[in-house]
Amino acid sequence: MNKQEAKHRIEKLKELVNYHRYQYHVLDKQEISDAALDSLKKELFDLEQHFPEFITADSPTQRVGGKPLPEFKKVPHKERMLSLNDAFSKEDMQDWLERISKLLTEQEKNQIDFYCELKIDGLAIELEYDNGIFKQGSTRGDGTVGEDITQNLKTVEAIPLKITNYQLSIINSLVVRGEVFISKKEFEAINKTQVAKGLPLYANPRNIAAGSVRQLDPKVTASRKLDSFAYDIILGVETKTHEQRHDEFKKMGFKTNSHNKYCKNLEEVFHFYEHVQKIRGKLAYEIDGVVVIVNNNALFEKLGVVGKTPRGAIAFKFAQSQATTIIEDIKIQVGRTGAMTPVAVLKPVQISGITITRATLHNEDEIRRLDVKIGDSVIVGRAGDVIPDIIKVLPELRTGKEKHFKMPTHCPACTTKLEKSETEVLWRCPNVTCFARSRRSFYHFVSRPAFNIDGLGPKIIDRLLDEGLAQDPADIFSLKEGDLAQLERFGEKSAENVVAAIQEKKEIIFSRFIYALGIRNIGAETAVDIAEHFGSLEKLKNAKLEDFDSIANIGPIVAKSVYEWFGDKGNGKFLEKLLKAGVKITRRPTSGAGRLQGKTFVFTGTLENIERESAKEKVRALGGQVSESVSAKTSFVVVGSEPGSKADKAKKLGVKVLDEKEFLELIK
Repeated sequence: MNKQEAKHRIEKLKELVNYHRYQYHVLDKQEISDAALDSLKKELFDLEQHFPEFITADSPTQRVGGKPLPEFKKVPHKERMLSLNDAFSKEDMQDWLERISKLLTEQEKNQIDFYCELKIDGLAIELEYDNGIFKQGSTRGDGTVGEDITQNLKTVEAIPLKITNYQLSIINSLVVRGEVFISKKEFEAINKTQVAKGLPLYANPRNIAAGSVRQLDPKVTASRKLDSFAYDIILGVETKTHEQRHDEFKKMGFKTNSHNKYCKNLEEVFHFYEHVQKIRGKLAYEIDGVVVIVNNNALFEKLGVVGKTPRGAIAFKFAQSQATTIIEDIKIQVGRTGAMTPVAVLKPVQISGITITRATLHNEDEIRRLDVKIGDSVIVGRAGDVIPDIIKVLPELRTGKEKHFKMPTHCPACTTKLEKSETEVLWRCPNVTCFARSRRSFYHFVSRPAFNIDGLGPKIIDRLLDEGLAQDPADIFSLKEGDLAQLERFGEKSAENVVAAIQEKKEIIFSRFIYALGIRNIGAETAVDIAEHFGSLEKLKNAKLEDFDSIANIGPIVAKSVYEWFGDKGNGKFLEKLLKAGVKITRRPTSGAGRLQGKTFVFTGTLENIERESAKEKVRALGGQVSESVSAKTSFVVVGSEPGSKADKAKKLGVKVLDEKEFLELIK
């Protein structure tokens, strides 16, 4: 992205984020999810970090909250109430630590430690005490001026009206900040009441908490059974660390979160973060991450403030179920029944902790309903074990360069003209022999004698085809963990293993490659003969029918099959797609010694310590040949467990029989 494009994108993002922040913070309304808004804010922040010359005073990254509501008296804060920047990954956290470390001396860098607090899904408040008595409570507002909600906060049992068990003589004025929130149980109870009254449900606990403290009648606030945690002291008590502030809270009678924890380094922060993720569902209240604060107050103050945020603290948020990204392309995937499914190719984005690169658009009607274009900024959501959906298009971020998508008239896999019945919304390929519809050809492609991809069996291939994640075998080489992790009963670790296995097998010996193509009448040994004769894919593609005449063991039927397969335009496109995906074809390695030159091997039964195809490769590398049938010209028959009739025939013909151990000794 060049500077002009970045400037334009930043302006669009500022306008959109400001609109949704006003809806959220001022009107207590929500048109998009918290995760989607966080994603927009994160993109804006990252762009401004790369292009700081475009940071302006009116940017959402430079301001806090919203305007105070007119119904409440305005309250100026003793110090500006700030917000936090967000991090969504370990990499984001490491980047944050690197940024702040640049502002410190070497000695100070070694003093950095952290205090971690649960990030409650509630409303920030400020509490003022005079001579130990609660005097005034206010909302964040715009960060400088908030709303006076003193009477409402007095109904919250967790907020002390008088400081107890503390040396009040040394405190004339105390200013504390904290969070007001509502429990999951109370949230559900209030929504049940809403249903009974025929009223709309509240979207989340934060909305109820915000609405409750802004009630003009404190009795309504009291009925909501709000709770509160204190988390910072602005005035009245001096401490050396943030952790000590929480110790002081306990002495004064404030409620604090018992799960908060001191961490001496980022590694401990990560462990705490992972622990909190595990217990999150058991907590009585909603949280959306962990607040990480530089524990040393002197260092925290030295790091200062940039825009609306303190440099010394960050919100390490949990993985989002929604995020914003850009549609880079729209492709058509062909399903088992020939159904054409448009799939959005996305700029990679993290959703629920995994990288997502594709999202379904379902059908032509859905594209029209969403008014989606190639190049659009969109909100993508992932719920459960299904391919992600495009939830909403953000037309406010359009640049004018976006392109309309037009459904193809012919199958992208086999070029057959598409059909659509009057009762369906889907276009279909009627060609029953279409590569994309043929499961067996796909199974063959990844099988042991071919690409030999571990873990990619028929069930997974079926799901890839059915979900529109692949239309032919070439598509598997561009799969990401997030594409597989969404499949039913498919965990994140399993996805990582399969993707790693696929990437490892991008390099393949020419003979195996020919066999993998599934050309009619071509077995593994015939593929070896063809590979040895032509030597490269380019020569094989350009071969004439008569060029096959001089190859031993290949007759006119086999020659015609190969020649016609490579002459097909659809197959040519498939080959180009494979090479573009990074598949690399290599020659079979040969040994200068050629110890097995002139020797012919036949294999039967199951080998325990070496795969049969690998054993064959070893023989060929040493100059030997492999055959599928036993004859008097056979040099050795290698026998594994449960051998077939080939072993008996070898004995009758007097051919030497080797067990697996003897064979491995021979090829050492």
